[in-house]
Amino acid sequence: MLLTQWLLVAIFALTLIGLVCFPNKPERVFGSTTLLCLAASFVSTDDILSNAVNPGLVTLLLLVLCSFAYERTSIIRRISALMLNGKAATASFRTLVFTALSSALISNTAVVATLISVVKKNTVVNPGKLLLPLSFAAILGGTLTLIGTSTNLIVNSLWLEQGQESLGFFDFTLVGGSALIACLLIILLRQNTLADMPNEQLEVKEYLVEAQVKPNSKLVGKSIEDNGLRNLDTLFLVELVRDGRLISPVTPDEVIQPQDRLIFSGDISKVLVLQQFDGLSLFAEEDGLLRENLTEVLIKHDSAIVGETLKTAGFRARFDAAVVAIRREGTSLSGKLGDITVQAGDFLVLAVGSDFCARTNLTKNFFILSGHKPDNMLSGWRDSLAIFGFIIAIALTMVTSISLLSSLMFYLALLILSGCLTVNEIKRRFPIEIWLIVLGALTLAQAFEHSGVAAVFANEIEHLLAGQSAIIAMVVIFFITLILTEVITNSAAAALVFPVAYNIALGLGVNPLPLVMAVAFGASGSFISPYGYQTNIMVFNAGNYKVADFIKFGWPITLTYSFVVLMLLPKVFPF
Repeated sequence: MLLTQWLLVAIFALTLIGLVCFPNKPERVFGSTTLLCLAASFVSTDDILSNAVNPGLVTLLLLVLCSFAYERTSIIRRISALMLNGKAATASFRTLVFTALSSALISNTAVVATLISVVKKNTVVNPGKLLLPLSFAAILGGTLTLIGTSTNLIVNSLWLEQGQESLGFFDFTLVGGSALIACLLIILLRQNTLADMPNEQLEVKEYLVEAQVKPNSKLVGKSIEDNGLRNLDTLFLVELVRDGRLISPVTPDEVIQPQDRLIFSGDISKVLVLQQFDGLSLFAEEDGLLRENLTEVLIKHDSAIVGETLKTAGFRARFDAAVVAIRREGTSLSGKLGDITVQAGDFLVLAVGSDFCARTNLTKNFFILSGHKPDNMLSGWRDSLAIFGFIIAIALTMVTSISLLSSLMFYLALLILSGCLTVNEIKRRFPIEIWLIVLGALTLAQAFEHSGVAAVFANEIEHLLAGQSAIIAMVVIFFITLILTEVITNSAAAALVFPVAYNIALGLGVNPLPLVMAVAFGASGSFISPYGYQTNIMVFNAGNYKVADFIKFGWPITLTYSFVVLMLLPKVFPF
């Protein structure tokens, strides 16, 4: 190969390394890839602009924007009320089937977010036995249709860029439906192997609460034991921060000094007990918010505050709220609350102001689990319009020649005109991350073609697999994507592996569609890690699971899913 071609291979390798090292920032990695390809003259600015408005990519973005309104409708809440009643076995079956079918049309993260609190409050099935299956059912349901998961739409965007016709709405259904049936059977048979969740929900003992000793406090000069801070109801003093120095464990004879920060672990509902002590100020009180207005939230993966500390996140300005306590599954937090860096999946307890519910950026950053919920749900005729408008938009693409892109354009316009969705909300929640990921993948694939690396790669694959079945290549591509999904997330895995799979097919001189579909299904097969798929992260936190729970429960499902998909792909999509 030429030196310039080796340079492109190096860019591809750096992209993979970047995705592994920074799994939470795939948009930055792919954005850098785009700039490197442009700087090395593998693509032109015209190429990048053309990729930015790729029909498949625009369709994906429109679907995400339309989902902002659809997620605020009552349809999921209405149906969920009918699921968890009667016998435990039938209730579990109804819940998982409903979750899967809903995820075929609606964002599976929205479905799981809506159902988490319903599942945790039910008295028919222990939440510990249902939350993890709930996530897996949502993932499987996403494989049923073209719009069921972002990975399918990303693959379709890349497929269109190759000059191919768009994948059909139900092209995924036969393989995805078969995998769903087989895996649901395994899930239901093994459901009881999951441990019960304690009746006391949310494991409140793991919440971290901070209180600062004021200079004029009567606690100053007395020991921890003398001040009665060792025997609080469900609150335990675990650490003391003094002049930037962490003291842990805190001994009973430790004398309190002015400006000491006392770090408690315990039940945040008992936080008002700290009011009984003279001169103790909660972390939230620095923003002047009342402690009674407590609201529990879960941080979304694309939240604007991920990667920021609680002190620099600017909660008061952004949300009219302040942090009272924080909890992170699988990790014991330590130190001052203000110095803790926010991560996706963190639980926060917020003291909220009067303007909290009116803030329009809440759904972008949080899943609100309890307490004060934003007053932005659709109701009345707008609720019906958003629900039936979406159903009609999808139905038109299935029974007429109208494209999904055109149908979604009219549906989005209808949402804006009717007030179901505002232009400001679209600007605030525009999925820039997805746009950059797909743009980077399209640019990388185009660079492969322009540089001649695609042709070289295709020839090498042809010689390497000479006389061998193309099925071997399909199996390898599937498992590479499957592994990458657990490491660098599903969207990034699909975007990165697609050009490799497509060029392997060209090298073998076979129909690329089986290998392309192997990428799509492989990217959705996240069943052994809580970090590869957002719904897994959500239930991982909500159900107090351990990583070992995912591995033990998920490996038979991964094997079943892989077997069914690999058996059916070459039959449904012949080489």
